[in-house]
Amino acid sequence: MIGIEGFLIPFLNLELIMYIAAGVFVGIYVGAIPGLSVTMAVSILISFTFSWDILPALAVMIGVFVGGVYGGSRSAILLNIPGAPAAVATAFDGFPLAKRGEAGIAMGISTTESVIGTFFGIAVLVVASPIVSSLALKVSPRDYVLLAIMGLLLVGSLSKGSMLKAMITAALGIIAGLVGMDPITGQPRLNFGFDGLLGGISFIVVMIGIFGLSEALMQLRHNVQPVKQNVDKVRPGWDVILKNLPLTIRCSLIGVVIGALPGTGGDIAALMAYDHAKRSVKNPSRPFGEGAIEGVIAPESANNAAIGGAFIPMMTLGIPGDAVTAVLIGGMVVHGLRPGPMLMKQQPEFFWTIVACLLISNIFLYIFGMTGIKLFSKIVEIPKAIITPIIIVLSIIGSYSISNSVTDIYWMIAFGILGYFFKTYDYPVAPMVLGLILSPIIDTNYRRAMALSHNNLGEFITGMFTNTISVVIILFIVVSLLSQSKYWEKIRSGFENKFK
Repeated sequence: MIGIEGFLIPFLNLELIMYIAAGVFVGIYVGAIPGLSVTMAVSILISFTFSWDILPALAVMIGVFVGGVYGGSRSAILLNIPGAPAAVATAFDGFPLAKRGEAGIAMGISTTESVIGTFFGIAVLVVASPIVSSLALKVSPRDYVLLAIMGLLLVGSLSKGSMLKAMITAALGIIAGLVGMDPITGQPRLNFGFDGLLGGISFIVVMIGIFGLSEALMQLRHNVQPVKQNVDKVRPGWDVILKNLPLTIRCSLIGVVIGALPGTGGDIAALMAYDHAKRSVKNPSRPFGEGAIEGVIAPESANNAAIGGAFIPMMTLGIPGDAVTAVLIGGMVVHGLRPGPMLMKQQPEFFWTIVACLLISNIFLYIFGMTGIKLFSKIVEIPKAIITPIIIVLSIIGSYSISNSVTDIYWMIAFGILGYFFKTYDYPVAPMVLGLILSPIIDTNYRRAMALSHNNLGEFITGMFTNTISVVIILFIVVSLLSQSKYWEKIRSGFENKFK
C-alpha cells in the first residue's frame, strides 16, 4: 500500500515514542485542570516546536490532543468540574459515583472507554476517510441549524424534573452565547456599551462557574462529609465491558460522525451520546444522574472517538473538524505541509504516520490513565474545609488563564452564584452550557443559510425537504420529539409486538 512505510516510522523511532508519551502525559494533566484547554496547550506547543523537525512536533501535539480530551474526565468525576468541555456529560454520573465512594471504578471505566473510543475513531479514519469526509463536505449551513436544533432537544435528557425549568436555563445559555461581536457584520451585540463584552462570554468560564464554583458553594452550605473511596478494583471487568460493548460502539459512531463535521467537536458528541444512552438503555445499573456507569461509558467513548473523526476532514480536505485540528493545521503549515487532497496524494506517508502516532498515543493513554487512579481518588476524601477553598482557587485560576482577563473571573463568579441558586431551586445547570455551546452554531449558520436562500424564508424551509441530509435530520428530530411524549411507549410496544 502506498505510503504504508510511514506507519512504521513512529514504531521504529524511540525518540518519537518518547515525544508521544510526554505529550499524552502532559495532555492528561492539562485537561484535568479547569480552564487549561487542549487547544491552548497545542497552540503553545507550536511556538515551542517551531524549530523542530515536523515528526517530533507532530508527535507531541497529537499526544497532547489525545491525552487532553480524556484528562477532563478526572476533575469531572472527582470535583464535578469538567476539566474540558468534552467532559461536561461525564460529570452527570461520574460525580455521583464519586459521592458513592466509587471514584476509582468511575475513572477506570472512563479510561477504558476512552481507549476503545479512540481505537474506533482511528479505525474509521483509516477505513472510511473518503466516505465520511465527502459526507461532511455536503453538510450545508441549513443542516447545521437542524443539527443544533436536534441538540437543543437534549435538554430533556440533561435534566431531571420540570422540562420548563430546563428550557429556561437553556434559553439563558442561548442569550449568553449571543453576547459580543456579531460574527457576520462585526457589530457589537448585547454588550450594553461595555467594551469588555465585545469578545463574548466564554462557555468555558460559564462551565467552570456553573459547575465548579456553584458546587463549592453548595458544599459550604450543606457541609457534606467526605466519602471513603473503594479503590480495591479500578479496572472494569470483562463482563462490564462486553455487556456495554454495543452501547460503546453506537456512541463511538456518534462521536466519529459529529467529530467529522467541521465546527463541532467532542463536547457536542458527548452530550448527544449521553442523550442516546438515556433513551436506549432500558435497564441501567442505576438511574441516570445517580451514578449509572452507562452515563460514563457513553460520553467517554464518544468524545475520544471524535478525535479520529476530527482528523478525517483535516487530512482529506484540509478542513479542521474542531478547534484543535484547526491549530494542528496551522502547525503543519508552519512546518511546510498543507493538509488536504494534494498532501494525501503526493505524501501519503504523513497520513499513515499520523495514524501510527494516534495508535501509540492511545496505548500510553491507557498506561497513564490507569496509573495514579488510586492516588487521585484520595482527592474526594480530603476534608471539605481544605478541598472547597482549593476548588474556588482552581476556578479563579482556570477562568483567568483562558484569556488573562480579570473580567472572566467576574463572569465565573456571577455564573457560579447563578448556578448555586439554580441548584437550590432545582433548576438543571447542564442545559445552560448546552445552550451556550449551540447558540453561535444556530446564529451563524441560520444567517448563512438565509443568505444562500436569498433571504427568502419559504425557500429556506422548502430546501429542508428537498435535501437528503436535511430530511434525515428532520426525521431524527421528529423521533426525538415523539420519544419525549407520553405516547412513545405505546408506539414502541406496538412495533415490538408487530415484528415478534
